[in-house]
Order: sequence, then structure tokens, then C-alpha cells
Amino acid sequence: MPDCYTPKNLLLQWHITERCNLRCRHCYQHHYQRNELNFTELLQILEQFKELLSVFSDRAKQTCYGHITVTGGEPFARQDFLELLTVFAAQIDLFSFAILTNGSLIDQNIAKQLYHFAPSFVQVSLEGSPSTHDRIRGQGNFAKTVNAIQLLKQANITTLISFTAHKDNFTEFPYVAQIAKRLKVDKVWADRLIPTGQGAEMQSLDPLETKEFFHLMQQSKPKKWLRWLQPTEISMRRALQFLVDGGQPYYCKAGESLLTVQPNGDLYPCRRMPILLGNLQQETLLSLYDQHPLLNKLRDPEQIQGVCQQCSHAKLCRGGLKCLSYAITGDPFQPDPGCWLHHTIL
Repeated sequence: MPDCYTPKNLLLQWHITERCNLRCRHCYQHHYQRNELNFTELLQILEQFKELLSVFSDRAKQTCYGHITVTGGEPFARQDFLELLTVFAAQIDLFSFAILTNGSLIDQNIAKQLYHFAPSFVQVSLEGSPSTHDRIRGQGNFAKTVNAIQLLKQANITTLISFTAHKDNFTEFPYVAQIAKRLKVDKVWADRLIPTGQGAEMQSLDPLETKEFFHLMQQSKPKKWLRWLQPTEISMRRALQFLVDGGQPYYCKAGESLLTVQPNGDLYPCRRMPILLGNLQQETLLSLYDQHPLLNKLRDPEQIQGVCQQCSHAKLCRGGLKCLSYAITGDPFQPDPGCWLHHTIL
């Protein structure tokens, strides 16, 4: 099928469970105990992912690189999670993998085991100062997260921090960046709150706050001549961040080189864009990728609407953060609600 879109790489964000020991205020989940696939069914999903990589490689006549970020809920809430990682580690020549976790269930023994699985990275979240973080994630969780970071670094595991910015915490990003540097975290990145699930009542950033937030991120970067002393990377490769940090515009990869599988096998373009495409127990990953109308539309660079059509960045930015547009307007192809250039164009 040479006329089908073929990406050079493919990221599968795989939510293996909705179970979680936390109840974070900004969580995009609605539920915490729905049906989840058993271990054999997880392996069947993995075979579909490997088949998709193989087909893409054959079409392009070059290797399509695969990566899985496995998460939840809280992935360590599944008793068979380490067994799944054993399967991943045995196939590291076919795809790489990483773990997204709240960190609260990581102890020294688990950190040592993770090192031997050789994940690309383990990511935990910090939401600001101890009081702010605990208000969002639960009393005492800041200390548990910092402890998890220390254990991961002691085990020589590449460790990332994720920060979710909203009206109540975006000014605290510099604090998180400082903590990350002190703990020698490898990378810190941030994205904006998507008001959905448990976080539907929280307030996302308005355009001016978005711009201010990105400037705070940029100011938190170490000076070039200090980077060998402060190797923690402050990454600014998310929607609209190029407007402050420079570089090539980033566009949403959902449906193109990103797909998300839910605990019950449902397929979404992205977890933060919860549009049901089908279920992988009834349809194949390959058929949905090739044939679903929404995925084909998401991959189309001409699908730009509203004032974005008049913007000089339109072809490369493609409208900004599509999941935020979907959450606010119900249409992922509307302009990013956080873009301050709207006012200039209008």
C-alpha cells in the first residue's frame, strides 16, 4: 500500500492500567478501575505494534524506529508490570521503551531492577513547590517524588521531570528547574494543562500567561557556557514554545507518529485527545492507522483553520496544541487557545 502515510518513527503511549494510588487534581482520567487487558492480551497488542513497525519499514525500505512509553494510571500498580518490562527488554533491538510513573512506589530494589531492564528513561512529575505539589498530588507526595528521583539517579537511570502548567502553578517552574539541577535530573520538560477528566474544573493558561510561562522556561535554561557544569536540559520542544525559544516550530504528532492505547485496548490519537478510534481487540492497529478518517486528517498539513491560516508559521506549527483546542472547543483543528499571536493577526 505505497499510497499510505508512512512515518519514520512511531511512539506508542501505552496506558496499561487506570489503577493509581494517587488522585491528582489535574489528572485526565475519569475513572480508576475500569476493565484492563490481561497479560496475554497485552502481548497481543505488542505483536500488533511490532507488525506496524515492520510494515512501515517495508514500505519505506528503511527501518521505522519504535518507542513505547508505558504508563497508567500508575504502571507499578499492576503486579505483572515488571514481567512486561522483561518482555520489552528482551526485544530492545526492535523498539526502545520508557516509563512514566508518579514515583511513589519506587524503592531501592525496584530502581536496581529498572537499571537492568535498560529503559531509555524514567519520568516522574513535579508540580511546583512542596506545598503546591502536595496540594495537587496529595500530602507528602513531594518528598516521595524527590526520593524516587534520588533512587533512580543512584541506579544510573536517565531521569526526566515533567511539569504540567496551569494558572495555579506556572510561575513555579523556575523552582522545579532548580530542584532538577540540584538532583542532576537529565531533562525537564513542560506542557500546559488540558482541562479534561479530573482536571476539567481547573483553569488552563490564557494567551498572555502562556507567553509568560514560556519566558520563565527559557530563563531557567543554563547559560551556554555553564552547560557543562549544569547538564540538566530544559527542553522547549512543545507546541508554541518555539515562539519564545526559537528553533524549528513543533507541531502535534498525534495520529502521525504518536498513538495511544488505553488499558482496555481502545485506541486514541493521544491520551490528551480522548477520541475513540476503535478497539485493538476488534480491529488491528495497522488497519486503524491506515484507514481511520480522523488519523488521516490529523496527518494532513493543510488542515489549518481560523486565524492560523494567516500566520507565517502555519505550515510548520499546524495550529499548535490540538488536544487543548479539542478540550476547549470540541474541534482539534481550531487554533491553539493559548496562542498570543491570535490577537496580532486579528
